[in-house]
Amino acid sequence: MQGILAGLSITFGLALGLGGIAAPAVAEDTSEPIHLISAEVCQTCHEEIYRQWKGSMHAQSTALSDPIHGTFYEMEVGDPKAEGQVHKKSGTFPVCLQCHAPNAARDKTTKLDAHVAYSEGVNCVACHTLQSYKGILGEDGKMRLGLKAYEVSDKLQGPAAFPRGVQQLTAAGDDLFGGAVDDAAGSQKPNPHLGEPVEMDGIEIPALTMEASPFLMKTSDACMGCHDQRNNPQDVPLCATGNEFIASGSKVACQSCHMPVSNGLVDHSMGGGHDHGMLKRAVVFNVRSTLDGDVLKTTVMMQNSQPHSVPTGAPFRNMYMKLTAYNDQGEVVWQNAEGHPSKDDPKGYFFYGLADDKGMPAPPPTATQLGDDTRLKPHETREILYDIPAEGVVLVRGELYYNLLWPSLVEKFTQLPSELTAPVLMAAVEQNIVAP
Repeated sequence: MQGILAGLSITFGLALGLGGIAAPAVAEDTSEPIHLISAEVCQTCHEEIYRQWKGSMHAQSTALSDPIHGTFYEMEVGDPKAEGQVHKKSGTFPVCLQCHAPNAARDKTTKLDAHVAYSEGVNCVACHTLQSYKGILGEDGKMRLGLKAYEVSDKLQGPAAFPRGVQQLTAAGDDLFGGAVDDAAGSQKPNPHLGEPVEMDGIEIPALTMEASPFLMKTSDACMGCHDQRNNPQDVPLCATGNEFIASGSKVACQSCHMPVSNGLVDHSMGGGHDHGMLKRAVVFNVRSTLDGDVLKTTVMMQNSQPHSVPTGAPFRNMYMKLTAYNDQGEVVWQNAEGHPSKDDPKGYFFYGLADDKGMPAPPPTATQLGDDTRLKPHETREILYDIPAEGVVLVRGELYYNLLWPSLVEKFTQLPSELTAPVLMAAVEQNIVAP
């Protein structure tokens, strides 16, 4: 059931043009705090958006659902099903919950299975109660991450809300349902976002008053609290997507790529590094070979289409490029690296490096400085040149791969499912070589 209108989504999928005047003040249902409202309640009316969200990493953000985050969480904090857990080194409440389990963070609990709204991670109300963005730097110069970067409301916030003031002033009769019409069904349906509890298909829905907050919900401010920058205890930036975005000079909001409009709804799949479709369109990739005597002068060209570095986000995400020449029997006669090119062909490896005091590679929690950063910068075009022996070569193939983890972590975290550790093919290009 799509329910109400596509434009009545309590998620970012609210249709354009419904912003403006707040609904008249009515009694709120205070039986349960709004941050404990499960996404399953929203599903009653917003089935398609719920389906999209359910398959997103926002719905899998907690240590209970994301095996990679869960692995690091257990190393740095402990059992996500236990109460009273603290960051092992600092002895403080786990800051990671401010982004990965914001509803639990609001209640200062670490037992993530204690309530469905905790285990849902970044669910509907986690985003749609953000009222205004304060920035990730506090007045004391210290970072305030996730929920701490926002003023949070006890009412839902949407990119629009319901501008019904004029209609109410001029209406000839009472409109008990606020005019929330399901055009497909040709009937009226009650709307909990106007401030009163309603019943939908036998299901009781609490009052979920919605206010308009376009300058948060329709801009990158909605994302930056969690996706701007995250430093480790030594103040080394581990994730800096926001800084990269600002440096790019782009004026396009994150939602333009990560929440595109389709069939009148804003897509709540919110694809990123786990989304193969997003990866395939992230980089323009091509290979060109020209015969020069007994050598194939080969150029690998890559153009980052994004207003942030690629890869971005978690520092252990990386890309690598494989270039292979084949003979007429389909046999490999040359390649830039036998396995992962991190050692054999470093220029074909794109990663965000972290280092210790001696400049040696270090894991995120203990790094004291940045190492090499060979990722594609925002909108960067890069060319890599190779001389391939031409004898017997009839085809040159280039491949670009994406990994969620460094090769060393793939070897270490053997318990992770293969779909999280296996490389993902982002692009492949072939060129036939014609002998003169």
